[in-house]
Parts: sequence; structure tokens; C-alpha cells
Amino acid sequence: MFSQIKYFIAVVEQHSFTLAAEECHISQSAISQQIKELEATLGVALLDRHGRTFTVTAAGQYFYRHGKDLLDSVDFLIKGTQQINEPDQYQLNVGYLRDFGTGEFLQAVADFSSQYPQIKINITSGNHESLYRLMQAQKLDLIFSDQRRALSDRVINHFLTASPLMVAASVNQLKDRQKVDVDDLKDLTCLIIQSDSEDTSTIEYYQGALGISSDFQIVGTKEAAEMLMATNQGYVIVNERTQDQFNSAVIQARPLVHHQEKFLQKYFAYWDKDNGGYFVEAFAKLLANQFK
Repeated sequence: MFSQIKYFIAVVEQHSFTLAAEECHISQSAISQQIKELEATLGVALLDRHGRTFTVTAAGQYFYRHGKDLLDSVDFLIKGTQQINEPDQYQLNVGYLRDFGTGEFLQAVADFSSQYPQIKINITSGNHESLYRLMQAQKLDLIFSDQRRALSDRVINHFLTASPLMVAASVNQLKDRQKVDVDDLKDLTCLIIQSDSEDTSTIEYYQGALGISSDFQIVGTKEAAEMLMATNQGYVIVNERTQDQFNSAVIQARPLVHHQEKFLQKYFAYWDKDNGGYFVEAFAKLLANQFK
């Protein structure tokens, strides 16, 4: 039945028995007979035939959608099985969010290398958008990053951890504050630490997801941002985990809220459903273990 499903999908996508037969490298009469046998096995008509043309029935449309998913799952199974048998021919390309730090990710890399010493690991760091684009282009097999968009059903989204967002600023600016509301930031400058002055993705995320209406200033390094904060010239959005990157004697952090509600930054391991496999899943499991 597996071959018959494959033939049926080809016929639907090509809108032609002749073209589907050419694609599948069999005769037109053979592919027609195989689909008739598939319909007989299922006990339903998948196609309404009108002489040399056809339309796909409601049952056929349902079978096409789910049959395609089934074939993708089989291809994924075959790829993963082959990877296990030929590890020397496989490389794992992974990326991590630069701002998060390397602790857990580095330990996952070390554990993976210990368990699978024959697998070469290539590591890339970046911001959310650069990592996501590399994953979409299948240049990275897995990325460890935060959530800045709706979760896609074309991507495996493996939740790892979450941390409340905070505002880092000078001790003077945060004096007597237990928390900071988004509305209180509109007259202050939000500092974005990144090397690419043309990348507006973080600004767009802060404006759209967090409702921040501050002026924005891009600074190239953490040290430059720290100097500006120390002189009351701006603030940086951090979270409970990443707040420790600054000198606590000069820079402090308070929870970011909106009408008393906190913001939560979530982190996931992401990989494309069409670009997974045994070693990607193995690395994801080791990474998840670091957050238990």
C-alpha cells in the first residue's frame, strides 16, 4: 500500500496520470491500476473519473493530506535509521542564542561529544532572527533560542525553560522601585546590544510583543551599554537569568510588568520537521536535561 499511496499523491499533485507515471517511472496503465486497487482496498472512491480527466473526491482530499504526512514520516524514519548506521558520514550543525550564555548549551555539546565521538559538531551563535533564518535554510539542524513568533507546526518546538523579563538600569534610576511598568519607560531610551545596526527585529519585537514605546539606541557591546546605563542614559531589557551580565554595584534589575502582569521569556530547542533525525533528537534530549 505504501507504493500505492505514493502513486496517488503523484497523480493528485501532477493533475495527470501521464505525468505522474513519468515521475514514478512506471507506465500509465500500471499507475491507473494501482490506484484502482487502492480504492478497492479502502472501499471508497478517491477520484471521480470523467473520461481523460478526473476530480479528487472529498475522501481523496482527506487521504491526500494525511497520506502526504505519512510519507514525510516514513522519509524521516528512513533518514534517522540511516544516520545511526553511518555516523561517520554525519555532521550536526547547531546554534545557540548569544545573549543567553553558554553554560547549559556547552554542557550539552560536551555530553553529546562524549556519547557520539564520531559525530562532528559545528556550532554557531547569533540572535533570534539570524538563527531562525539559518534553520529555515537548513544550514542549522537545531537552534536554542527564545520565542518571538507564534509556534509553527512545520517546526519542532521543544520547550526548555522560561524566565521573567526585567529592566536593567542604573541604581539611581531604579531607586525605590520594586518593579517597572512598560508605561514608565516611554521617556527613557531602550538600549539594544547588537553589532548589526541594520537589524530591526529586536526593536520590532519589543514594540509589538512588549508594547515598549521608548526611543531606541543600538550599541555594539555590553560594555558600551553599561556605560550609558551608569550615566542614566538608558536601560536594557534582560531577564532573571541574564541580569547578572552587568556590574550589580552600578546596574540593577527590576521585573518588567504591564498593569501588574509580568512578561515571561520562553526558550525552546527548534528544528525543522523535514531536517531532523536521530542525532538531532539526541542532542535536543541532552540539552533539555540541562534545565531539569
